[in-house]
Amino acid sequence: MKKIEPKDWIPLIKPYTKPNMARSLRQVANTLLPLLLLFYLAHRALSVSLFLTLALDALAALFLVRLFILQHDAGHGSFFPKKWMNNLLGFLAGVLTLVPYHHWQLSHARHHATSGNLDKRGVGDIYTMTLEEYLRATPSERLRYRLYRNPFVMFLLGPLYVFLLSYRLPLGYGSEKPSVRNSVALTNLFLVLLWAGIYLGFGLKTLLLVYLPIQYLAGMVGIFLFYVQHQFEDAYWEHDPRWEHLKAAMEGSTYLKLPRVLQWLTGNIGFHHIHHLAPKIPNYLLPEVQEKVDLVKVAPTVTLRDALGIAFADLHLHDEESRKLIGFKEAHRRLREKARLASGGSGARP
Repeated sequence: MKKIEPKDWIPLIKPYTKPNMARSLRQVANTLLPLLLLFYLAHRALSVSLFLTLALDALAALFLVRLFILQHDAGHGSFFPKKWMNNLLGFLAGVLTLVPYHHWQLSHARHHATSGNLDKRGVGDIYTMTLEEYLRATPSERLRYRLYRNPFVMFLLGPLYVFLLSYRLPLGYGSEKPSVRNSVALTNLFLVLLWAGIYLGFGLKTLLLVYLPIQYLAGMVGIFLFYVQHQFEDAYWEHDPRWEHLKAAMEGSTYLKLPRVLQWLTGNIGFHHIHHLAPKIPNYLLPEVQEKVDLVKVAPTVTLRDALGIAFADLHLHDEESRKLIGFKEAHRRLREKARLASGGSGARP
């Protein structure tokens, strides 16, 4: 992509950055009401069939993902025209999604400002080592990174760690701010009240077989979506000062082209390239931007089938020479070659 200055693309995007109050309120209603209804139906289904309960849990989890997208928009100040409205929705939604609003908002803003920047990794992202860093790492460091990037750890254990432990503690980026610590504490307090209310109103069985599975499945979907939208073979990575915002958005994020129903349930987050280019665009205007603004049509397009392949592909290390993600198999082949050369090339012909 040739260099395009912000003055060239901002006027194309700016008309879409104004939220529509009626559409936003409608999204709150058509997300929250079905979520609550599905929770109740899953609770009632416990007396009929565990399979039916879990099926309803899975559907409710998708609505919880959609609720998070509304919280996500609020965190960018793009859902409502007033800051206090965004913050109120974001905080209350955060109690339901287990994502402490202000703490997440801070780290996510950092992610947007540094996505694809090799010099500023590690906040609000899926951490990615370069090949050279991996080759220089100790065996224990390599093992920890391999475990972290293992898809079964990432997608099966990840939701438990992220949502039940990591998000419950005000650690990491921004944790030194009293407002962030207070926000996490207040979210946790509301969570305890919510859990107590579910236990007293619906029973322990509902808490364990309805509420927790919904949270777990939603967490799995959320991590999967975030992963496949930034972790692909040709994903953009660059050092300062060559890093460019436009390239990071168009070449470092995918256009995840989902079936229409899943696109709706995931709040149009598949248009991730546009969202990274201009996070002030409400989710419900992203499809229109994709249709009408030619600039955004250069982003790599992946289908759901492609995304499932990406999630389990051996693509975990950025090779600065080829400018591609490569796998552990290739990295260890190079480690063996490096060891052979260090030993004097034994095994090579004289």
